[in-house]
Amino acid sequence: MEPIDVLKNFYGYHAFRGNQEKIIQTALGGKDCIALMPTGAGKSVCYQVPAMLWPGLTLVVSPLIALMKDQVDGLNNMGIPAAFLNSTQSVSEQRFVSQEVCKGKVKLLYVAPERLFGGTYPLVDLLKSVDLSMVAVDEAHCVSQWGHDFRPEYLKLGELRKKFPSTVFLALTATADKMTRKDIEEKLFLQHPRWFISSFDRPNITYRVALRTDAFSRLMQFLSQYPNDSGIIYCLSRKSVEETAARLQENGYDALPYHAGLDKAIRDTNQEKFIRDEIKIMVATIAFGMGIDKSNVRFVVHTNMPQNIESYYQETGRAGRDGLPSEALLFYSYGDSITLGRMVEKSDNPEYVQHMKAKLDTMVRFCQSQKCRRRFLLEYFGEEYPNDCGNCDVCFQKGSQMDMTIYAQMMLSAVARMGQSFGLGQVILVLRGSRSAKINAGQQSLSVYGIGKDKSEQFWKKLGGQLVQEGFLTQEGQGFPVLKLTPLAWEKLKKKEKILLSMAEDFVQPQAETGHDKELFDRLKHLRFGLARKENVPPYMVFSDATLVEMATFYPVDEQSLFTITGVGAVKADRYGEDFLRLIRKYAEENGIQPKKKTVAKQARPRQHSGTEKQTLEYFRRGWSLEEVARNRGLALSTVESHLIQLAEKGEVDSKEILTDKETREINAAYLKMGQPRLKPLKEHFGEKYTYFQLRLALLVK
Repeated sequence: MEPIDVLKNFYGYHAFRGNQEKIIQTALGGKDCIALMPTGAGKSVCYQVPAMLWPGLTLVVSPLIALMKDQVDGLNNMGIPAAFLNSTQSVSEQRFVSQEVCKGKVKLLYVAPERLFGGTYPLVDLLKSVDLSMVAVDEAHCVSQWGHDFRPEYLKLGELRKKFPSTVFLALTATADKMTRKDIEEKLFLQHPRWFISSFDRPNITYRVALRTDAFSRLMQFLSQYPNDSGIIYCLSRKSVEETAARLQENGYDALPYHAGLDKAIRDTNQEKFIRDEIKIMVATIAFGMGIDKSNVRFVVHTNMPQNIESYYQETGRAGRDGLPSEALLFYSYGDSITLGRMVEKSDNPEYVQHMKAKLDTMVRFCQSQKCRRRFLLEYFGEEYPNDCGNCDVCFQKGSQMDMTIYAQMMLSAVARMGQSFGLGQVILVLRGSRSAKINAGQQSLSVYGIGKDKSEQFWKKLGGQLVQEGFLTQEGQGFPVLKLTPLAWEKLKKKEKILLSMAEDFVQPQAETGHDKELFDRLKHLRFGLARKENVPPYMVFSDATLVEMATFYPVDEQSLFTITGVGAVKADRYGEDFLRLIRKYAEENGIQPKKKTVAKQARPRQHSGTEKQTLEYFRRGWSLEEVARNRGLALSTVESHLIQLAEKGEVDSKEILTDKETREINAAYLKMGQPRLKPLKEHFGEKYTYFQLRLALLVK
């Protein structure tokens, strides 16, 4: 097989994205690589595809123990033999996996870095006894002390590189600044690695930043747009996680908490319910998210500012991994920077404190900036983005500014007359003429006292937030943040110039439309949920939301059209295809809908068979059974069978070498009699008599 064959047959994709193919070809050519790709861009494909083409084992080093099982289940669900070794398994389970690895029955083995050299039986000893084709280091930024997620055990991976000098190493990460990139190359001892830096742009994500005033009511307003969708809400403390989850439940939302203070069994249960779409919202500290591979997260909300741009980018990147429109909302307060600054200062490394405070300052600038959010993010990662994106709150507001001169002058004057010594809440009490005990006699005597009573508290909070974001006010102070006028504000007041602000309601910008049949999409989701429960897997492992959207756009009604849908590979088509086709056919008939043709660009295929097919052919010509070929070549049986199917298509192998004429006639007769261009009914008809491989081979004979 060629890389594109693996992509089509197992993943159901018809073309590689971005740098995927270049990375794969470079790795197959025996060169070390470092790949920087945004979350959701398909990093795993870069090592999973070569793993299916190489004769030996591909080792995947990852710190995400909680994610390993999901990744392995997903691969096995596609027909790719994979396994993991970590501390969650019993000794007997680990021994069984090790035996399978030694027998060549595993193509991808996932491990945590500490498993390589630690314990009574270090994994590195086992690796010496097998054909190790590749080592993929996921989350490679963990090797750098300057990164946002440093893991000391990652430093030992340099030793692994020295022990396997001829093995290809591929380092992958979604976030790394210049210092971290240098560390990845040096600490892993990579050999003249080729760098692949993809665009960090996630065009399907809408970025928004809002001042944290009336945060919960504004959160409820935001969530009202996503009544049936999955999302993650990040909070800074365990207490706020518990409180937010409880308030959401009181308001009718399926939400559960997740933080390190909860019992492990409760954390695991809550996470499992979220992954399986049994609850919609996970309220969590940043401890949550690294351990999931859920593709249909539609929104990520931060109720507090993250410590740095890298963390923010990675956490927001958990939204929209399937490529569908998604949102990232950040509630910001000046007090966040004070709290986070104190957390950073706890370190006894002055250089580290200085470095992390600089990152924190950049995060504050991002929140307060009136520059396109996407441009700010991409330029931080060293990527030019010449135009505004049109898909962030800053861009939305540019077309909705209005003359707020009078009310802005009222607030700026109030801040000035109150000595620039109070926060927004106190200023609003004065403007609205409050009788609260918080207002002293001196404030009641001010000329601005009560001049804004005709406007609501919410209006003034919105106005104050806009004046901060537009650079007229700053929030300062080491304790409770107070408002101060900027030079721009003094100039505007002095010259009595107009002040234009966006006072549009939050979160009302229309979301991007995908043009699919929403009723059919909901029915497909319901079917997927039932099948996932029956097979005890997360729904997105059956088919992603993006795949269901395509089904609800093109209405495939037979196997041929089903295979044009992105994400439908051979194994999944055989396992789930008929259930989805049956539903779509019925829906189309009931509503008088004609299927739409989806055009799939054909990939150029080499005329000659690949080297790996040639080896399979040589062993087969020697009279070896398919099982013997797979075992001796360290390949999955399904891979060897795919080789022979492709060789038969090219005329290199005659089906008579595997099937008798009688068997071929019997299979074709049943196929014609059933009148369905489907393999699954044919397989069910014959049961265990014939394998899928034998059926496909027989149907090649005309």
